Amino acid sequence: MDPSVAVIAYEDAELLDVSCVTTTFSVAGDLGATPRYAVRLLTPGGRTVTCRPGLRLEAHGALERHTAPVDTLVVVGGMGSDAAAGDETLVAHVRRLARDARRVASVCTGASVLAAAGLLDGRRATTHWGFAARLAREHPAVAVDPGPIFVRDGRIATSAGVTSALDLTLSFVAEDHGPALARRAAQALVTYLQRPGTQAQMSLHVAAPAPADDVVRGVVEHVAEHLDGDLGAPALAALAGVSERHLTRLFRAHLDRTPAEHVRRTRTEAAAHLLATTEVPLARVAARCGFRSTETMRTAFLDAFGRTPSEHRRAFAVAS
Repeated sequence: MDPSVAVIAYEDAELLDVSCVTTTFSVAGDLGATPRYAVRLLTPGGRTVTCRPGLRLEAHGALERHTAPVDTLVVVGGMGSDAAAGDETLVAHVRRLARDARRVASVCTGASVLAAAGLLDGRRATTHWGFAARLAREHPAVAVDPGPIFVRDGRIATSAGVTSALDLTLSFVAEDHGPALARRAAQALVTYLQRPGTQAQMSLHVAAPAPADDVVRGVVEHVAEHLDGDLGAPALAALAGVSERHLTRLFRAHLDRTPAEHVRRTRTEAAAHLLATTEVPLARVAARCGFRSTETMRTAFLDAFGRTPSEHRRAFAVAS
């Protein structure tokens, strides 16, 4: 295995984006990854860059002058990502290094740099949930999925906000050296034992503040507490005391989705949590979460996470 890793930073990059990647690779080396990862931080012109909250980070070298082969290329995110994505020279050199790299990845809003380089065209990708809509709007050729903490599409990987870089980098360590070493690295970092990429960026319980509208809030609470009940549009509208059409308008205005979409999403996330934390059989999980059958649940998982319920459960079993 070629151990070379190039991490690309720029002015106003997020320091935690950098350190999550570099520290994880370093810890893997401390724990026996052979050969050790050779991590180099590259910046435009090799300049020292200022990261939030004002800490200065010294580079190993200049992005433009780096000609050695790169096995893993990682572009970090940060408040300076807009300027980085608009820097034609920086983008061109990212594209150059990516051409022969075995793996190319981004952290958080670093996805905008990969998108500017054309590396995400025709691919599924993620970024921080707060920037996903903008990435999709500015790069319509990219299939942006704001849900997972990271996405692998071939040799290109994109991760969500900040600390999801830990999970992505641990997945690289597992790929290179096996899950046992990745687990030891996670333990050394005192982090989750490698959450799989399909873990939602925001869990069912902390996804968003309660809707401001009383009608929508009441329906949302009812859905969460009665997953195996009748959650069809007529029943929910009757519960809310409004017409189906008006309920749909309220949901679109306050949650940007229809009641049916919300019910399916809530059931899917609840099922994902059960599969990850229990050994309840698939058929019982489906019934408990209100799916008509395991096949219906399977379709919902494929749409939401790109993997089947069984694959989701196995991923968490490996991670623990």
